[in-house]
Amino acid sequence: MPTTPKTVSYRELGFVNTKEMFKKAMAEGYAVPAYNFNNMEQLQAIIAACVKSRSPVILQVSKGARDYANPTLLRWMARGAMEMMKEMTDGTAPIPVALHLDHGDSYELCKACIDNGFSSVMYDGSHLPYEENVKITKQVVDYARQFDVTVEGELGVLAGIEEHVSSEKSHYTNPEDVEDFVKRTGVDSLAISIGTSHGAYKFKVKPGESVPPLRFDILEETEKRIPGFPIVLHGASSVLQDYINYINKYGGKMEGAVGVPAEQLRKAAKSAVCKINIDSDGRLVMTAMIRKMFAEKPSEFDPRKYLGPAREELVKMYMDKNQNVLGSANRV
Repeated sequence: MPTTPKTVSYRELGFVNTKEMFKKAMAEGYAVPAYNFNNMEQLQAIIAACVKSRSPVILQVSKGARDYANPTLLRWMARGAMEMMKEMTDGTAPIPVALHLDHGDSYELCKACIDNGFSSVMYDGSHLPYEENVKITKQVVDYARQFDVTVEGELGVLAGIEEHVSSEKSHYTNPEDVEDFVKRTGVDSLAISIGTSHGAYKFKVKPGESVPPLRFDILEETEKRIPGFPIVLHGASSVLQDYINYINKYGGKMEGAVGVPAEQLRKAAKSAVCKINIDSDGRLVMTAMIRKMFAEKPSEFDPRKYLGPAREELVKMYMDKNQNVLGSANRV
């Protein structure tokens, strides 16, 4: 007979929930980076970059990444990352790290992650009828409260495709709903839709056209209705053009890929937005550097020789985000 797995507290693994992170970010006018990872090299790069730049960080795991890595192995990878951080800080104060489920699509998945050591979970019912979104989100919150795990909800639908999350069109958040949603569900933070989108093709722009600005009017109205409440932006990669150029130069095909300009993210980070999600940029940097290595050294077959340089480039990119975009560097 298989045994029921023991519930693991995130504190045993060395993580924190997002309460204090968000409180500090709101008070000081910056956003905590929420970086998705899918493999060891990305995880190493995130930890190294955030230790070097002294930034708090939220390690994000999507449903697809969890399935890909295996839930048990993932937990030990995350635990190993925390031990790596202790070694890197060499006795100094470690940086605060949360382990977060990104776009959980069911109560059962959120519960499984809480039981397996996640310190924060997102239930995404934004595609459901409003009342159903409220109902299931509250169920997740009620379970999470027993373990002091923080919960993120979502109102509004982002366009684009990223793993199992997809929508052809954006549905902006209706600020009139946010107060009721937060009050009835008890969520700790709220993801809203103001024009960001998933994936590497966030906007359709013609050559010479500018990316349309984010709907800061919706953000401002949301802030008025739930003052002091943590707001989250999903789909906020800038789709860095230097790396797109590398990909296209070395055999890829990503014409027309554009993202959210850094200056718009900087503006958002100074508001009630205290968590900004970045996934595609990490994928693009890694792909660009691997393609470059294969083009320049086609005889190379040792994964360390192409994953190592990709990891180093990821560290640079994440540090730049912390220092120059999100404002989270030196906030520990």
